[in-house]
Amino acid sequence: MNVKRFVRAAFSLSFALAGLFSLAASSSAGGKSALVITVNGPISPVSAEYIVKGIQAAEADPAVETLIIEMDTPGGLDTSMRQIIKEIQRSPKPVVVYVAPSGSRAASAGAFITMAAHVAAMAPGTNIGAASPVNMGGEGMDKTMKRKVTNDAAAYIRSIAEQRGRNADIGEEMVRAGASLSETEAVREKVADLVAEDLPSLLAAINGRTVKTGAGDKTLATAGLEIKRLEMNWRERIFDALANPNVAYILMMLGFYGLFFELSNPGAVLPGIIGAICLILAFYSLQTLPVNYAGALLIILAIILFLLEIWVPSYGTLTMGGVIALVIGSLMLIDSPDEYMRISLSVIISMTLFTAAFFFFLVGSGVCAQYRRVTTGAEGMAGAIGEAQTDIVPETGGEIFVSGELWSALPQSGHITKGARVEVTGQKGLTLTVREKPE
Repeated sequence: MNVKRFVRAAFSLSFALAGLFSLAASSSAGGKSALVITVNGPISPVSAEYIVKGIQAAEADPAVETLIIEMDTPGGLDTSMRQIIKEIQRSPKPVVVYVAPSGSRAASAGAFITMAAHVAAMAPGTNIGAASPVNMGGEGMDKTMKRKVTNDAAAYIRSIAEQRGRNADIGEEMVRAGASLSETEAVREKVADLVAEDLPSLLAAINGRTVKTGAGDKTLATAGLEIKRLEMNWRERIFDALANPNVAYILMMLGFYGLFFELSNPGAVLPGIIGAICLILAFYSLQTLPVNYAGALLIILAIILFLLEIWVPSYGTLTMGGVIALVIGSLMLIDSPDEYMRISLSVIISMTLFTAAFFFFLVGSGVCAQYRRVTTGAEGMAGAIGEAQTDIVPETGGEIFVSGELWSALPQSGHITKGARVEVTGQKGLTLTVREKPE
């Protein structure tokens, strides 16, 4: 009995100690948390809205100690970038930009956002830079315009770097010369603050740092913080996917197909509705991309040539011209040196082959229909094979069974006996002219 009491007491003591330790741990963290959002892709109006929402959510929640933006981006729109930076500079809560995981980058607009953060951190095997401005209108900039845009971007990144106490000269070199730094070089050149393996290491490393926020100086207390994530909602995910140039291109082609089917079959309604929706979504996507208008016009020309092929007997010439215009226009449609903004060659080839096969099928069907033997009317009876049901004589004629029906018939020449095979050679009214056809 004493042994049982001792065991029970030991278990009770262990559970009590575990509860005390867990209470101590929660007290040390103060119930605080770090809110983490993930940006993986171009900086677009959707990603800007998502980041702004994250900053505002962190500001509204007293339990959130800091916001961490886990970022991997090739760059994006200048307007969206500036919207994000303004919100970071205004935020009363510390904002940490963490370029992660390994293999990620903060290029172009991402470099500006990283340098604007209260704390700039990078994972091993990442890089930052290549922030030279690129025209998003699809046309090349002249020297004067390029100089103005570059000077504006250089002054902007210098002001951001000086505000955060970072290397403004390297920041300007990223803009003017397209310089890019690894994570160790970025820390050495004071572009980034530290290198961290993962989020817990990052929280431990920045604990005790004092940063200047929109509400004044704030000392970070991040050791042992609970990590909470704020994901994109379904609406943001959909519109974020629409920013992909491949999706925009496919939607545009589906829109053209829908309108084509509606024009070919007036009153079908559904293809026209789907086509119109796809085109509107495609135009929404293309507004964030550097569209080359010559490429867009070539694609429209290709669609027109495909449509003309249906009504103009060119025997495939218009379709071939449409295929060539479609390929060249698709390659020219997105004019950007950045690979992430260009349409995938495999997508272009797939859509071109599908379109060419479809219209070649229509053209081939039309050509075959022109050479197909007539099967209706007087012309359709010529050459039909039947059987004499009676003797067929020149004076009175007779009856034959042909094409599933009984017909009156006159012999083309001579006398045709009952049961003989006959071939129709002509028709006058409801009487057929036939001749005997040997077995």
